[in-house]
Amino acid sequence: MNTPAVRRFLLINPNTNALTTQRLRDVLQPQLPQDVQLDVQTARFGAPYIACEASHAVAAHACLDVWTAHRGTTAQPLHGVLIGCFGDPGLFALRETSGCPVTGLAEASFIQAAAHGPFAIVTGGERWKPMLQRLATSLGYGAQLRHIETVAPTGAALQADPDMALECLSQACQNAAQSGVSSIILGGAGLAGYAQLLQSHCDLPLIDSAQAGWEVLHGQLAPKAPTQHDGFYAPWVGLPPAFAQVPGKVQD
Repeated sequence: MNTPAVRRFLLINPNTNALTTQRLRDVLQPQLPQDVQLDVQTARFGAPYIACEASHAVAAHACLDVWTAHRGTTAQPLHGVLIGCFGDPGLFALRETSGCPVTGLAEASFIQAAAHGPFAIVTGGERWKPMLQRLATSLGYGAQLRHIETVAPTGAALQADPDMALECLSQACQNAAQSGVSSIILGGAGLAGYAQLLQSHCDLPLIDSAQAGWEVLHGQLAPKAPTQHDGFYAPWVGLPPAFAQVPGKVQD
């Protein structure tokens, strides 16, 4: 009997918090088929928690840095890249650059939530509200995103205190449910796994952004083999050598 070929996926945590990386790994690893290898990487630089425009911008650079470094370690192509942040820093750049499907926790959650109808988001960190509204609009989900319920503790604080997180998020989900939506996204890598814990406290479907990210990337976006057509359009000055080692794409 022939052994099925291994399909390789890259999950990038764009913040520098190794505990967030471990949480993503712990939640997603049990869901992986036997023929899938998921390489989970943490950003080499940036913020321990992405909570503002500046940290989001740096995280996009950090995602590209992880991708270029990973690409330089093996000649085997990737079947997909998942950005492990509910804000998808670097999504459009990585999608342009990579020869395989790319999505993030937010985009994948929007895809799943929109299948139910209008949806709401519950997440940590008050500065995220305008950032997520802009992202949803840019991805074509602005009209279906009806409500964003941000809780005062950041995702990092919620991750550090599970009991407080359960109480805080439960109330936030109840508030969001009153906005006339059909489902609620629990957004954030640090909140991976909480949707299952809170589902009994909410009458609406709760969508776990980490699980949505994997399910959409693996099930909907990456059914075929990747291509070899990845690379940058621009030459680089002053960046790590891995950037320069990625072949350039032909100009359109």
